[in-house]
Amino acid sequence: MGDMRLAVVGAAGRMGRTLIRLIAGSAGVRLAAAVERADAAEIGTDAGVLAGLGGLGVTVSDNPAVAFAGADAMIDFTTPAATVAFAAAAAEAGIVHIIGTTGLSPDDEAAIAGAARRIPIVKSGNMSLGVNLLAGLVRQAARALDDRFDIEIVEMHHRYKVDAPSGTALLLGREAAAGRGIDLDTRSVRARDGETGPRRPGDIGFAALRGGSVVGEHAVLFAGEGEVVSLSHQALDRAIFGRGAIRAALWARGRAPGLYSMADVLNLPA
Repeated sequence: MGDMRLAVVGAAGRMGRTLIRLIAGSAGVRLAAAVERADAAEIGTDAGVLAGLGGLGVTVSDNPAVAFAGADAMIDFTTPAATVAFAAAAAEAGIVHIIGTTGLSPDDEAAIAGAARRIPIVKSGNMSLGVNLLAGLVRQAARALDDRFDIEIVEMHHRYKVDAPSGTALLLGREAAAGRGIDLDTRSVRARDGETGPRRPGDIGFAALRGGSVVGEHAVLFAGEGEVVSLSHQALDRAIFGRGAIRAALWARGRAPGLYSMADVLNLPA
């Protein structure tokens, strides 16, 4: 079948450059295209040079339609508005779309689901293999421990992160809610300030910390009477997200159209 041809969008960003380096060093894939916004200073630069490698013969482009024509899949860690546009472009080109973008609105999610009727899309609030294993464990723990155990999710990221709670925290919250058989949107607590009253049994709390250069830390606490169970993950290098995205792309090759998750990629139990 040959190497899978991957396009990287947001190529000049931190994740974009990381992905270019990872693709160059990974078996079974090769960089086919690198895309940036039209006003980016990096347009016309060799993607390999941009990522600190030697020249790869792939020039950074501002034309997604042309870039996707020569690709089998596109990896996307950009912004919600860009991701929605890329989903439509990927559907038009008939290529796999791997989405690691966070902060998506319900309307964004609906647009992506529409594109997934035409192509395979793998979307996750976190592409790390370890985080997705953690998510499966959180679901099992929430199922096993009833609401006498309060669930609190604590996350910390670098000072530049713009959305809160993080996509990963929400992913973990959805898994906890699924384990309990409840609706996260109606049972989550995102902020506490002043006289809040006692904690309502069964709610899922979130706390978001921001500072420094922290790549990502997440902990899910199950706090019962006289004991606390803690499940956690620490990201030490953003390359873990890129490796997961590449694995997702290889998994999605040849799949039927649909909206998939990293749980599907890892064949984790529901």
